[in-house]
Parts: sequence; C-alpha cells; structure tokens
Amino acid sequence: MGRAGRRLPALAAVFYGALAALVLLGVRDVLFLYEENRCSMTYMYEYPEYLKIKLPKKTARRYPAYELYLYGEGNYAEENKNLLLTGIPVLFLPGNAGSYKQVRSLGSIALRKAEDVDFKYHFNFFSVNFNEELVALYGGSLQRQTKFVHECIKVILKLYRDREFAPTSVAIVGHSMGGLVARALLTLKNFKPGLINLLITQATPHVAPVMPLDKYLTDFYTAVNNHWILKAQDLRNLTTLSVAGGFRDYQVRSGLAFLPRLSQHDSALSVVSSAVPRAWASTDHLSIVWCKELILATIRAFFDLIDENTRQITEDPKKRMSVLHHHFVRHPAKTFEENPELFTELTGAFMWIPVKASKWTYSVYNDSDGKYFTFPLASHRKSYSHVYCENSMLDTSSWIYGCMNSNSSTCLEATDLSWRAELLPTTKVVILKLQDYTSLSHIVIQVPPTVGNKYTLDCEFFKQDSRTVQLPVTHLFSFGLSSSKILLNSTGLLYNVQLQHFNRIYQAFKIYIESHCQSLKERKPSVYRLHVPWSHEDSITVAKVPSFMEISAKLHIAQPQNDSRVPELNIYSSSDCQYEVILKTSVLQVLGQIIRFHASALPVYVVSNIFLTYGGQLSTLMSTGQCSDFPLELVRTAKPYKVEPLISIVVFLQGFNWFREIWESLSLPEVDAAVLSSQDAWFPLVSLILFLFGTGIAYWSGVFFSTSLRLFSSLWLTLIRPTVLQKDNKLITPRRLCGVLSLAVVSWTTCGAFAVFIIYLQYLFKVIKLHVNIRAEQNMLNGDSDCSKETSQNSSIYAVKNQSSTDSTVKATQSLSNSTTIAEAVNSLKMHVTILNLFTWIVLLNLPSLIYWLKNLRYSVRLDPDPCRSTAIILVCILEILMNSSTSEVKSRARNLPSTSIFQVSKQVTASNMCLLPCSMKT
Repeated sequence: MGRAGRRLPALAAVFYGALAALVLLGVRDVLFLYEENRCSMTYMYEYPEYLKIKLPKKTARRYPAYELYLYGEGNYAEENKNLLLTGIPVLFLPGNAGSYKQVRSLGSIALRKAEDVDFKYHFNFFSVNFNEELVALYGGSLQRQTKFVHECIKVILKLYRDREFAPTSVAIVGHSMGGLVARALLTLKNFKPGLINLLITQATPHVAPVMPLDKYLTDFYTAVNNHWILKAQDLRNLTTLSVAGGFRDYQVRSGLAFLPRLSQHDSALSVVSSAVPRAWASTDHLSIVWCKELILATIRAFFDLIDENTRQITEDPKKRMSVLHHHFVRHPAKTFEENPELFTELTGAFMWIPVKASKWTYSVYNDSDGKYFTFPLASHRKSYSHVYCENSMLDTSSWIYGCMNSNSSTCLEATDLSWRAELLPTTKVVILKLQDYTSLSHIVIQVPPTVGNKYTLDCEFFKQDSRTVQLPVTHLFSFGLSSSKILLNSTGLLYNVQLQHFNRIYQAFKIYIESHCQSLKERKPSVYRLHVPWSHEDSITVAKVPSFMEISAKLHIAQPQNDSRVPELNIYSSSDCQYEVILKTSVLQVLGQIIRFHASALPVYVVSNIFLTYGGQLSTLMSTGQCSDFPLELVRTAKPYKVEPLISIVVFLQGFNWFREIWESLSLPEVDAAVLSSQDAWFPLVSLILFLFGTGIAYWSGVFFSTSLRLFSSLWLTLIRPTVLQKDNKLITPRRLCGVLSLAVVSWTTCGAFAVFIIYLQYLFKVIKLHVNIRAEQNMLNGDSDCSKETSQNSSIYAVKNQSSTDSTVKATQSLSNSTTIAEAVNSLKMHVTILNLFTWIVLLNLPSLIYWLKNLRYSVRLDPDPCRSTAIILVCILEILMNSSTSEVKSRARNLPSTSIFQVSKQVTASNMCLLPCSMKT
C-alpha cells in the first residue's frame, strides 16, 4: 500500500508531464515550424519624412495622445510641406502596438510608381499615430480611436478643398486592429458611408478577438459585426479586401481575418497572402506591411482603380472588385483592362503552321520570324474534354486566341483567350473546357519574333477523368503510422489529386512528392498547388525535377455546410516523368492546429482545474482536518466528468431564446463552444483534449510556482533573519481595513488592475515570509526534539517540499513550539498556495489593462473605461480576508467563506471575459 502510494505521484508527474509536452509541441509547431520567409524587403530610395498635420484645437484637446501625419520623401516631401495636395488620399491605420511609420513601404512604392507615370496620377499617404496602444488586449480605447479616425478623414478632405479634382472619399489601409477600427467607422451615428469607398485590411482579426480579455473588446466586435450584417445593403458601395498572413502569422490566424460571410458577395473579398498572385508567400504579422510582393500588388491595384475622368479612385463598385480580383485572386499575366476587346485581328507577316497532334511542345530561342500555330478543334472534341496550354514567357502580351468558324488555314479575327490564363510562379497556363467553346473552330498560339529570349510552349488535349485521381486522406488517429499513396506515370502536363474527406481544421497532413524522370535532360520546374475551393487560401510550391518535396496540408477555414467541393493538389508536371504522392497524418501539426485555434481557451481550462483542486483541498480539510498537497489533490479531483455534463446542459439551454436573454442579462460572456462552432473551429473531442491540456499546465505551473517560492524563501533565509511565527485571532483589524479602503480608492481613481497587482505582491510577500518562518521553526524543532519528534517533523518538511508556498494567513503573535502547531501552519500554507496560484492567472489576464494604463499615465491618471474596476474592489476585500486567515479559522468559523471567495474570484475571471468553466458543444 505504501509503495503504491509513493508510486502514484511519480506516475501522475509522468502523465501530466506528457500532457504539458504535447502542449509545448503544439506551441512549437505554431511559433517555429512554418515556411521560410519568402518576402523581399521594401527599401526607401530617399529619406522618409513624416509631416505632422495640425488638427483642430477641439480635436487635439479631446485626443491628446493621437496624431495625424503625411508621408513623404526627398523633393516630394518638400513640395508637400505647404499642404497644397493634388493627389489621391489614402489613410493608413496601424494596429495593436503599431507605429504610424509603418506606412513607409506603401508610400515609398506608390511614389516610385507615380514617377513611372510622370506624376499623371499619384497618392498622398496619411498615417495615424495611435500611441502604439495595445488595443488587441484592451478594448477600452477602440471606440476612441474610431472617433479620432473620423475626425482625421474630415481634416484630410478639407486639405483638398477648392482643388480641381477634389476627392470626396478616402481609401483606408488598416493593419491588424486598424482594419477593425476602419470597419467600426460605419457604426458611428454621424458618419457618412460615402467618406470611404475602399478598405484594405492586412492581418485584421475580423471575426473575433484573438484573446477576449475584457468586455469592451468583445462588445466592440459584436457591435461592428452585427452592423455589417444588418446593414449589408447600405455597404454595397464600399469595397473591402482582407489579406491574411497565412501560417507564418501566429498572432492572428487567417481564419479570423476572413470577413464574415454576408448575403452580398460582390463587395467583400478575403484572401491569404500565400494565394496572392506574384506574391505566393505567407507573411508574419509584421512583415505583411513591408512584404514587397504584397505591397506591389496593392499599389498596382491602387493605380488600376483610378478613374481617368475624376483622377480619383473609381466610384464603380464592380470595377473596384474586378481590379482586386485581378491582382489578388487570379492574375491572367496581362495588364488590367476594364473592358477588353472581345475580338482581335491577327495581323503581321507571321507563318501559319497547323498542328494536328493532341500533344505539342515548342521551344523558342532567337526566332527571327513570328509564327501562328493553329489547333483544329473538330478532330479533338469527340476524344477529349479539355485543352491545356502553358507558356513560360511571363510577359503581359496576348499569346493564345480562339478562332471562330474558320475553314481556312489562317484566322484574321479571333477572340483573345489570354484573359482566361492564370499566372503561376514559372509559367502561365490556360485550361479550356471544349464544351464551353462550341463556337470556336481553332485554337491559335502566337509566337512573336524573339531575340535573346528562351521559353517553351506546351499544349495538350485530355479527358478530365484521366487526369483526376482521388486520394483518401488518412484518419486522425492513424498517428502517421499509415499512409495513402498514388503513383502518376505522367504522360501529361497536369494532374488533379482530390484529397477526399479533407474538410476540418483539426486535420493536418504531410504530403511527400517524389519525381523520377527517364532521362537527365534539363526540365522546367514542377509546380504543386494545394487548392482549397471554398476559400482563397491556396499555397504554391515550386520544385526542381527530379526532386523529393514535402508539403504541409492544413486548413484555415473548415468546409462550409452544403459545400461538397473537395480540396485538390494540382500538379503541373513535366512530361515523361513519374510522380509518387504519399500522404500521412502529421501528429505535430494536428497539435499545432489545436493550439492555433484554441489556445485562447486554455487559460479557462487551467483555472477550472485549479478551482477543482481548491475545492478538493477544502473538502479534505473539513473532513480530515488536514489540507492535501496541490499536486496530489489535482490528481484526485481534476476529472472531466465534473465539468462537461454541466456545461453540456448550459450549451443545450443556449438554444432557447429565453435562456440566452437571461444569460445576457447577467452580463455573462458567450459560451466558448457556441463562438467556436460559429467559426467552424469546434470538434467533438476538443473539450476533453483541452481539459487534459489544462490539467497538465495546471500541474506543472503549480510545481514551477512552488519551486520559485522555495528559492525565494531560501534566498530570504540567507539574507535576513526570520521572525518568530505569531498568531493573531483577529481577522479584521483597523490597519487591514485601512489597507482595503486604500486599495479600493486606488482601484476607483486610477486602475483596477493596479490595485489587484498591489495586493498580489502583498499576498506573495506574506506567502514567502510564512514559508521562511515555517522552515526556521522546523529547523529549531529539529535541534531540540527526540527521534520520534524528528521523524514527525521530517514528514512535515517532506509535505512542505512537495507543494507550493502560500500566503501567510496569520500575522501570529505566539511562537510555534510543537509539531502540531507547525502542521497547522503547513496546512495553511498548502491552502494558500492554491489561492495564490489561481490569483497569479487572474493577474496575468489583467496585465494588458495595467500596461495600457502605465503607458498612458502622462495623459490621464484614471483608466477610463476600466474593465476590472468594480471587480477589483470586490477581489481586494476577499483576498485581504483570505490572506489573513488560517485553516483552523476556516474549520471553526468560516465554513461559508471558501464558497464565497470562489464565487468572487470566478466573477473576476468572468470580468476578464473568460468563462469560468470550459464550454463544450452540444452533440
């Protein structure tokens, strides 16, 4: 029995260590295991300057921490110092802790582009200084920022007053939370929607906050998203583009950056940077503002949006969306044209060459004569369903045409099929379904005269069924031990591998593609594209041939309901090569997906486990008179069945309107499962998995916390002589009452989190002091006691060593002279270590508002609004009582105190917008 009792803590440590290790592996996958940065840095050719715009006195007094700047370089900056602006205004809004200087990449490249067109058109880039506020963690200033941006827009438009081509609206580029602030402009009562006609957001969490830490943040999100849904018809003239960073952006996962699905889809567009043509790169949260490839796409789009008549951004929503699709979704390798000509004359002294083969390749190098290759379609329609052509010359000229009903060997007038092309990193391709082009008699490929250029053209006719292969993905619980495999004996140029049953966010796979070729001749690189049909989140990989390539396959957005489309792996292959595709479940990436989508809920599960442990300690104390160690009690009481049934009932009742109304009237936060389910980010076992992860974190955080306190107490013993433990039977004294009142005043007049932090430090100091005094008394008792007493004391020392130190509940007045009294102090220590451990998590959740308050202290002593002002006062009162209580008092006269304290502490967690208990989805 004794051996089994000793084995249990060791087994528990191993088990919870394994759980904590799984969490760390998931965190490692999110933070470190992603593709390399493929973005180029943008550079300024002249020194950047930021001209501060003078604001109206009323605005400057109301928003003393905020400023408005105009970006410029060199002579351009000098010319604009008098603010005689004639360009197109664009306003940049930085995000969480962002700088107004982040506008320089957009401003510099736009200036270079304007120089290329001799300043026929140019843009004036303004930027707002939000004082680098932490608005992603503290939502109290979001409404203030929104109102300031409204004032800035009015100031900017006044600068263009009486100009020949004066603008009536402003284009906005918002990074991170700046994009949400821009969307919030539409919720202001006195805001005119016509003041914005174009909004581009970069890595903005539109759907929900990354960490819902306070009520003001979640209320702001609710107000903005509800307005955009209810007033969707009023927003038809506003074109919105959201660009997400992909898997490199671990701060804002791309699923949050997709605009909420609205009834109208013609005015909003969401893409991941890895799918943007000519970028094809994932970006982290900061590099998205300077990634040269993305900035070039943005500036090209800006210039294509200009209306030649007004010299401002076009007022036509359809054109705006066409331009954005052209640059951010599907680029045909042609310069944008609003109304391209339907028919083109094929002129020039070119040689006409008929091609009857179903597969054709032509290499071009220093051809002095132009050629037209014609492919008659009549002979291919019965045998094939599609035609595929590719061209490795990545210029913007037309190269493929469709000839209508021509019986001759030449075609003078044809339709330009180059607009049907799609640009890839190494080639531009066209896929035509013959059934859709019944009026065409020939396909014509143009090869103009070339000097010094070397490129290749390929065409082939094929049946779609012969190039489509189904590959079932492996099960989640295969743990990478099994695999799915296909072998493609390539005689063609294109294969589509359909990944069957790949539709949930928790799925993650490694795809290995190995190419073998029959000969060693030089070949063009292969292109592998993972295509997700229900969202613009494709990823593209370029590989040499032959090669062995590993591709990660995971989703940002789960498959919507009533959408039966299947993700595909498109292989743009080299002819006469063999491709082997192997797919395996990646356990590490599955863990990464769980952390990526649910990390914000982990503190809830950690706190839940600590609450269960604290309740178990109190129960043991009341029944046996002894308080158990935190790790042992965690093993005994932290069981999922104590949480899941209750929350399942709550989730079930959430389906009734009357219950939701009662829930909202109590100011309780939304149920986690309901929120995540609306984002298609919930799956049946996630609640159990997160509970176990939370248990592992709670266990080892308790061990770490205890070890840290023990080190502090050891340092104290070496530096300061400990005092004798004293006992005070008075729970409330005038001095303590004054301390509580002082902290209440601090909370009400300055910052609630500041008061919470002060009492936390006070609590921590008392815990260390108690730990030191107990160790000193035990050492003294060791010197004066006999063997039996020494044995008894050693058990007490062992108990102290195996649990974290807690706050001294007693400022005792009498020395502890026997082992019974020391054991009572040890019990108090055990109880308070759990309280202090719980309190540590609460302090961490309130740190953002404290940091915000300290940063803005020069502007205002009082944090307004304060998400934890009232709850901080309640928490201070409760913790003042708890830290000056002992286990004997709990047993004798304060049996209702623990439940009261749990209620109040849980209220504090709720005030931090974190559910007290994890919520599971109704199954």
